Amino acid sequence: MRLLVTRPQAEAERTAQELATRGHDALIAPVLDIQPVDADFNPASFDAIVITSGNAVPALVQSSLRNSLVRPVLAVGNQTAQAARDAGFKDVTSADGDAADLVSLIRNRWNKGRARLLYLAGSDRSRNLAGDLAADGIHVETVIVYSAHAVARLPDDAQRALRSGTIDGVLHYSRRSTVIFLTCADVGRIDVSLLRHYCLSQRAAEPLSTRGFKNIRIARHPDEAALLDLIATG
Repeated sequence: MRLLVTRPQAEAERTAQELATRGHDALIAPVLDIQPVDADFNPASFDAIVITSGNAVPALVQSSLRNSLVRPVLAVGNQTAQAARDAGFKDVTSADGDAADLVSLIRNRWNKGRARLLYLAGSDRSRNLAGDLAADGIHVETVIVYSAHAVARLPDDAQRALRSGTIDGVLHYSRRSTVIFLTCADVGRIDVSLLRHYCLSQRAAEPLSTRGFKNIRIARHPDEAALLDLIATG
């Protein structure tokens, strides 16, 4: 199959490599442009660092270079955790799921006492991690370390491929990115309703179902391995 990968460039490249090992062709068409945000923080007063995207790893690396103290890293999913490990971090724990699983992991880890966590986050977040954990006596300080800007249009090669009918399906990773993809398709006057749409979660699929799309597949677990396993089912 030939699949359109809509996630940010660096992550999309890793996805394309994995798709190639599974015998598929990937065309990268990021709908979010990731830009680092200069942030000054010191993990010394925190019990752990929380990340929900591999896009936060460069800031994590800069922190470890500036400060000799390295704290445990809690990651939302396996791919984010692997990005931290690939950057050299050893004490990394994955919640192996979504934000709700991450909250459960944190609660279970500090269920007998208070904790202070440093959350290295993006400018656009779908969940209030600090609010979720406040009642448990767990303080979360959120520091914005990257921004994710919506693109105005799909790349030219992606538009040509969609118009020519040489794309079999699209991979969607979040509700926001799905909305941006649909907006870009509308701007380009490209009908994407008949494509297969592979979604990381029910939330990522919502904009598609709202528009009446029928060919929607949702991963059984909110991680990329489960998402890519969907492709084998057609």
